Amino acid sequence: MSELKSRMTAVAMYQYDDIDRSLVNQRVAQFRGQVDRYLNGELTDDEFKQLRLRNGLYLQRHAHMLRVAIPYGLLSSGQMRTLGRISEKYDHGYGHFTTRQNIQYNWPELKDVPDILQELADVDMHAIQTSGNCIRNVTSDHLAGVAKDEIEDPRPYCEIIRQWSSLHPEFSWLPRKFKIAVTGGERDRAAIKFHDIGLRVVTDEQREPGFEVWVGGGMGRTPVVGKLIRGFLPRRHLLSYLEAILRIYNLLGRRDNLHKARIKILVNAVGIDEFHGQVEREWQNMLAAGESLEIGPAEVETVARHFRDDTPPDGGERASDSSRADRWMLDTRFADWHRHNTLEHKNPGYRIVMISLKGPGVAPGDIRSSQMYAVADIAERFSRDEIRSTHEQNLVLAYVKQADIVEVWRELDKHGLATPNIDTLNDMICCPGLDFCSLANAGTINIARQINEKFDRLDRLYGIGEVKLKMSGCMNACGHHDVGHIGILGVDKRGQEWYQITLGGRADDAAAIGKRLGPSLPGEAVADAIERIINVYIGRRKEGERFIDTYARLGIQPFKDQVYVSHHKSKDSRQSVVASA
Repeated sequence: MSELKSRMTAVAMYQYDDIDRSLVNQRVAQFRGQVDRYLNGELTDDEFKQLRLRNGLYLQRHAHMLRVAIPYGLLSSGQMRTLGRISEKYDHGYGHFTTRQNIQYNWPELKDVPDILQELADVDMHAIQTSGNCIRNVTSDHLAGVAKDEIEDPRPYCEIIRQWSSLHPEFSWLPRKFKIAVTGGERDRAAIKFHDIGLRVVTDEQREPGFEVWVGGGMGRTPVVGKLIRGFLPRRHLLSYLEAILRIYNLLGRRDNLHKARIKILVNAVGIDEFHGQVEREWQNMLAAGESLEIGPAEVETVARHFRDDTPPDGGERASDSSRADRWMLDTRFADWHRHNTLEHKNPGYRIVMISLKGPGVAPGDIRSSQMYAVADIAERFSRDEIRSTHEQNLVLAYVKQADIVEVWRELDKHGLATPNIDTLNDMICCPGLDFCSLANAGTINIARQINEKFDRLDRLYGIGEVKLKMSGCMNACGHHDVGHIGILGVDKRGQEWYQITLGGRADDAAAIGKRLGPSLPGEAVADAIERIINVYIGRRKEGERFIDTYARLGIQPFKDQVYVSHHKSKDSRQSVVASA
């Protein structure tokens, strides 16, 4: 244990202090007592429900599901090994990375959950506020601190928000769950316009840091693009302004209807101007009353030190040596992986490595315990002992030296983690669907498999180019289907599993909600429909045009015509064969 703690302190990530550890361990002890009382019949199902939800424990179709928090997606190798050990010891040997940058276990026994939480606490992890009507895990840009377009690393602010919001007494029983995302780049890689509050680091005319604040975004039953409530919020006022927004939401948000309780409904109901006015008045009252919650430069610096990159900016002479990688470019497999799964780093001599969790035959986002151990070992050897999870259900090694890139590829390939498909059609987002989730209307993993089989050649995927395909098993949109270039939504149609397709969604700076293509399709028709959509794009795209750009130029009708004319012809043909037989 002391050896693990020693290794963790070398990682550029927030380190728990005695207060953090005391709090998390107390919560484990409390929940252990609650589980014992429930199993002994001293608590009813309803009484226990709120207690388990506040410790990240859901009741799914076949078993409990435990959602473990990974604040802003950052893990050490030691923590990843613990996640792998938990999956082996208490689950079915795998975990599922989610679009909230968390990890879920689908098969824990209730009696074992306190032990799981204790093992997490031993490596400074927990499941607090990963469910329930509270402020959830704060998410961020998975390229934070290494992206070339970054104004400032957003992770210190994520950590400040995490500490402020954890077990906040005023916001533990909000009308509905509440999600905050922070980005520090000129490009939005954190989908900030689809969160209850989205924050982007910006600077004013004097180059003073602050935040652009978006409010009322979200997906699900009522997808909404967030609205700008403040173009520039001085950094020192971050927490007080967030608190003002949450107070207005807590006071005015609906509690009579679960489906009308999110802040996006409130903002749309009263209008952004009225909501902005109420927030500003509340904020000014707080400041006048001395409730400033002001963050000074010293506080920011204290937290920022945890994330500081102490490696040489150029990585040193050996780090920049790309001669071996250049020779390996003759190997097509390595060349494909290097081109599609690595990115330019802000520091010369380094590459950012994307680890695809979307390999052949793999449910998107799933990772086996053996692969978790492998990633932990690779990160420890080659990437500053650090791993990141993304909201697109992949992993990142953010500090790989050019000189080590071939060895990293070989190690990843050995463990089935080098599928070179990042940003292709097969790099799809997908929730667990009806296979696990009690809320789902339809399966998703089987549809993902059909699409993968239809588009099983890498050269074809590369020829198609970037396509963001996202799929959910119900309208709660855990798979972000609302913002997919191509979105797939599972629906229940007279007890059968059918699928709606949307086109044109996007979660970047040009945020948009996808438009429904037409009537839902049976499961066996989905992969064929995707192929027809892609064929329209290939046939009508201009030089260098991505799918989303072609869609924006053509509109939805050409895609609709091809999908439904072809689908009806295929259906009529099958019926004719049956009739003649």
